[in-house]
Amino acid sequence: MARIAPKYHVFDTAGGYCGIAWNSVGVVRFQLPTRSAEAAQRNLLRRMPDAERAAPLAAVSEAITAAKRYFNGEKIDFSDVRLDLDGQNEFFKQIYAALRRVGWGHTTTYGTLAKELGAGPEAARDVGQAMAQNPVPLIIPCHRVLAAGGKVGGFSAPGGATAKVQMLELEGVHLRPPESAQQSLGL
Repeated sequence: MARIAPKYHVFDTAGGYCGIAWNSVGVVRFQLPTRSAEAAQRNLLRRMPDAERAAPLAAVSEAITAAKRYFNGEKIDFSDVRLDLDGQNEFFKQIYAALRRVGWGHTTTYGTLAKELGAGPEAARDVGQAMAQNPVPLIIPCHRVLAAGGKVGGFSAPGGATAKVQMLELEGVHLRPPESAQQSLGL
């Protein structure tokens, strides 16, 4: 199928303004919530400067509706959203495919994903790189990937780790606060 020039649309959710870009194959970019439509558009166009604003196709409209419902706290499964991951390396595509199977309210770790793909613990860094370069966060749920020991880990989306924790809380996942490094004297 021939690819059309990418199109994009910015929309409002309960979490803020999101953006989505697509071509004739599928969704190519998703912008997690920002405070303004202008910021969402700017962030999206920074990565896709040739994209043109357009009314969403039916399949894209369904993904937008699903994202709105997600940020309203509804249990949503994005695994049927068609993606175009052309340009991603093959190992990243494998990581993304495995991560799309991690459902609502569940988490995994960088190391677990690496192990699931038959790679050694050193590949956990590759998983981290794949998460940082994820072109469609939420649809490929990188917010569900934690560091070892259930720690939040990084998150390169607007709002950083705080946004990651908020998304997980929408799904009913409550991370424990970090343990205190101080020892109690038991007094």
